[in-house]
Amino acid sequence: MLTRRGFVTTLGAAGLLAAASLASPANAAPSIQSQSFPRTITLPTGFFPEGIAIGGPHAYLSSMANGDVYKLDLRTGKGDVLTPGPGTAAIGVALDTSGRLFVAGGETGDARVIDTASGKVIASYRLGTGTTFVNDFLLTPDAVWVTDSMSQVLYRLPLGPRGELPSQADVAKVPLGGDVVFEEGFNANGIARTPDGKALLIAQTNTGRLYRVDPATGVGTTVDLAGEDLRFADGMLLEGRTLYVVQNFLNTVAVVRLNKTGTKGQILEGRTDPRFDIPTTIARFGDHFYLPNARFGIPSPQTAEFTVVAIPQ
Repeated sequence: MLTRRGFVTTLGAAGLLAAASLASPANAAPSIQSQSFPRTITLPTGFFPEGIAIGGPHAYLSSMANGDVYKLDLRTGKGDVLTPGPGTAAIGVALDTSGRLFVAGGETGDARVIDTASGKVIASYRLGTGTTFVNDFLLTPDAVWVTDSMSQVLYRLPLGPRGELPSQADVAKVPLGGDVVFEEGFNANGIARTPDGKALLIAQTNTGRLYRVDPATGVGTTVDLAGEDLRFADGMLLEGRTLYVVQNFLNTVAVVRLNKTGTKGQILEGRTDPRFDIPTTIARFGDHFYLPNARFGIPSPQTAEFTVVAIPQ
């Protein structure tokens, strides 16, 4: 259901510029067959999804229950575990054009990289220590950026000239500063780029603020949203100058129209759907967005049913 906003109560500058075309897998254009794809997909009992990434007709989902990664065929709604988890939560995921899936480890402070062709873990990184929650990714041609919801830093994993993964020693921490001030609760969450590709956009879940962050310095400035906010912001997706922000506990996808530099934005509307049950992240295939329902707060997630829902773009 599409509703108006008022009714609704997841490097250098030059490298970022090419991010949209080079750093994420191309998803197929709408086809006649896509119109018959299932729009509500049931996941295995107790899977407890959080992140979603899509490459071609396949979606990859992470489990907060045990870190499993599930490969889902969007054409049929069928799937299997691609890679068993380590027994700890998996949060945000991102897929590059080489078929490598980056998986965030949440409060364990780590990240791993999975070869989606084989399901093998090909690299692991220690990112956060102490109080940490490694959350979401942005892929660019020369780096992978990672948010931490509990520690006021970004992690930067530089990539080689042919996309080679870095060593642990090459991982950098970029302190967040300027207008960015962490508060109690969940802070930096979803991450995207600005429409002109020169900076990063980071959503702060607990305050609803959106920041434009200089990738060279980590200095953030608050994006002017004309007095509105994006409270409960989770995963984000940029399409042109339109930023889609999942507001999990509001069961809403905020549609934000940005200026070219990402310094100002207007929340045009909130999109909701009766099937939403605390969605967390968003990815596109063809002419539909797909969102996993995390159902935070249910009594027994180990025995609960979870779904992925598709809504028109």
